[in-house]
Amino acid sequence: MQCFVTGASGFVGANLVHELLARGHRVRALLRPNADRRGLQGAEYEQIEGDVLDRERMAGWIRGCDWCFHVAACYALWMRDYEPMYETNVAGTRHVLEGAWRAGCSRIVHTSTVGCIGLPRMQEGVLVPSDERASAPWRQMSNDYKRSKWRAEEVARSLARRGAPIVIVNPTAPVGPRDVKPTPTGKIIVDFLNRALPAYLDTGLNWVHVRDVAAGHILAAEKGRVGDRYILGHAEGNWTLKQALDVLAEISGLPAPKFRIPYPLALVAAHLAERLAARTGKPPRAPLAGVRMARYRMFFNPAKAIRDLGLPQTPPRQALADAVAWFRSGGYLTNSASTSRTTSTGQRA
Repeated sequence: MQCFVTGASGFVGANLVHELLARGHRVRALLRPNADRRGLQGAEYEQIEGDVLDRERMAGWIRGCDWCFHVAACYALWMRDYEPMYETNVAGTRHVLEGAWRAGCSRIVHTSTVGCIGLPRMQEGVLVPSDERASAPWRQMSNDYKRSKWRAEEVARSLARRGAPIVIVNPTAPVGPRDVKPTPTGKIIVDFLNRALPAYLDTGLNWVHVRDVAAGHILAAEKGRVGDRYILGHAEGNWTLKQALDVLAEISGLPAPKFRIPYPLALVAAHLAERLAARTGKPPRAPLAGVRMARYRMFFNPAKAIRDLGLPQTPPRQALADAVAWFRSGGYLTNSASTSRTTSTGQRA
């Protein structure tokens, strides 16, 4: 298949490009002129320089492609001005999805987020992970990133109802190689390796290998039902942050932080950090949006994607080990104590 990929230089996008090529597909990638292309090293693809905001040229760029993967998004938990985020995530989504529909793509895969799915619920004292049926009310959209992605998913749903061949995927918390920026989740790993993570919050995520997320996009194009959405996560990946840090300690040979920060203290610190950021323009170390999201354990059930799409299930431990190896080889470490070597299974060597 000839595939069009937006956001190809990003974490998920770069891994998707490599996975498409490995499966014998051809890739046309939309990249901004200043995009960091390190995640695409070794990939052979056709490059289109442009922006998702260019509505007039979008269909022409996509024409001739069988599948379109709209992965591009502005992912930030703090910005001085959030308007560009809404332009990229909402207006940009409309431009790409409508352009792909006009261009005649047989499948259009829209990358959303589990932030658009309802929070896990307590049932008889047990936290039950959410699945695709859990609707997320607007009041749950606690920050601008989630609000913009919620509106983008509404655009995708609306177009699908009108007949556009759109399938929605909702990744959980991907980790692994090619996290160039890195993402907020990847930064947790980098900070851990650099001994810059003295404490942790009582929160949780569904940890999944980014390679499985990339494969899930392709499987959604092959097998996904139009208008449906699929959680791309791991069935055994619902770990607290403390559990993930303990596994990172085993993988790296470095000690895990022992001090848990009380949520009210973290909230006060985040408010103060954002006030300082408003003056300096430098992003806060712990954005208020991130602290607010950390109040909940973001546990999800990917059974539908596993059953209907055949979503791969690489162990989360392997995902963390692959991320550690990639950050170490990529020059992200500043602390010499964090450079002990590990094998691909996370054992010290």
